[in-house]
Amino acid sequence: MCMQFLNVTAEAKANIYFDGKVVSHGVTLADGTTKTFGIIYPGSYHFGTEKAERMEITDGTCQVTLDGVDGSDTFTAGEHFDVPADSGFTISVDDIICQYVCSYIES
Repeated sequence: MCMQFLNVTAEAKANIYFDGKVVSHGVTLADGTTKTFGIIYPGSYHFGTEKAERMEITDGTCQVTLDGVDGSDTFTAGEHFDVPADSGFTISVDDIICQYVCSYIES
């Protein structure tokens, strides 16, 4: 899992969701691909996807339920989950802030 990105264009303005409980920033890599990275405060939040995504957890723990799937899975630092395009997921954080990197997966 990459924890540092070199030679990027960073977006200074944050993406702020759920009254500031989820905050992310975007970067564009030298090859033109984009990623977002950020923090999720304790709570439960639902996100929709247009593109397929890979969410890499870099710190903390979360529970994830993909749309249309019964039950949830737990992910910790060093693990990831994939979300299909035109879908969604609910992510829940119980105690400590969870940090992540989101990559958009090309079909």
